[in-house]
Amino acid sequence: MTQPKLYRLVGADGSTVASPTPGTLGGHRKTRVYGRLDCKAARRALGTGRSYEQQRVFFADEAAAVAAGYRPCATCLPDAYARWKAQGGK
Repeated sequence: MTQPKLYRLVGADGSTVASPTPGTLGGHRKTRVYGRLDCKAARRALGTGRSYEQQRVFFADEAAAVAAGYRPCATCLPDAYARWKAQGGK
């Protein structure tokens, strides 16, 4: 019997968690930004080289990304980014 594939996600406390379901959002560990998996800015950065890919993390949902200290992407999540910015970037 084959083991189900496990995905590495970042939990709310910033630790890595194994999950049987893939993440719904991607992020960048160094810049602490999260966004949709189809984000144009992230896809462009992924195409520039391996350094972005090495810093890539995944989240189960927006709550986990925010709890881990990440902010929304201005490109693919403009409404969430505007709310984040209006709150003083917190």
